[in-house]
Amino acid sequence: MIGPFVLPYALLLVFAAVALSLFVGQRMARKAGVEVEPVLWKTLLVGVVVARLAFVWEFRSAYLASPLDMLDIRDGGWSATAGFVGAWLFALSQHGRRPALRRPLRFALLTGSVIWLAGSIALSVRPDAGQELPELSFASLDGQKVSLTQFKGQPTVVNLWATWCPPCVREMPVLRQAQIDYPDVNFVFVNQRESVDRVDAWLKARQLPLRNMLLDVNGQTAAAFKQRALPMTLFFDAKGRLVNTRIGELSSATLTERLAELRR
Repeated sequence: MIGPFVLPYALLLVFAAVALSLFVGQRMARKAGVEVEPVLWKTLLVGVVVARLAFVWEFRSAYLASPLDMLDIRDGGWSATAGFVGAWLFALSQHGRRPALRRPLRFALLTGSVIWLAGSIALSVRPDAGQELPELSFASLDGQKVSLTQFKGQPTVVNLWATWCPPCVREMPVLRQAQIDYPDVNFVFVNQRESVDRVDAWLKARQLPLRNMLLDVNGQTAAAFKQRALPMTLFFDAKGRLVNTRIGELSSATLTERLAELRR
């Protein structure tokens, strides 16, 4: 964690899988008297590129509206399955060219795959899975008291944000457009620890007429979900149960992906 910003667990898992793959591959390569690290890095690069391209292709309509967003990997848009398939196919293509690399390369990829799969399963069984909309009430910009539980009955997206948070600022137009495009989904914006005057002036300066803008002056929502990172977006089903969490910036494509899962 760096201040209020954190790396998502999924990204940390990828780092761990890559690090252990390199460690195993290098140890086995040294015993065989060969150099495997360059091939492993190329394999990783192929996997990353394929994972990104597959995601971009799946949500191409969102990216075509803003093509430069394809290069902005901060949105977390990856197709893990495509990436692993691409990495394995590239690694297998190296077998015939350099037979001495077969064993260390194979074991390195197996190690990374096992770590990633085991970690993904562990992350899917999150302790907060099924957590419900908390019984918290906050003031809206016009001074009305609004309870989060009143949004039960429809899929609900709760976005925790602040005006000083750059990724929060960048994703706000995307969330605004989604609020227009998905009338069957509640979009609730819970500002963290800022005054009504500051938030109201910020929204007016950017001409962002957002509905359901609430003021959490004590950071109670973040505390309820044991998170300090911003932005944080929580996805609840119609029964008010938490089904997904995104820590970090959302693009139109990654939000579309989460909403498709939420509305099934």
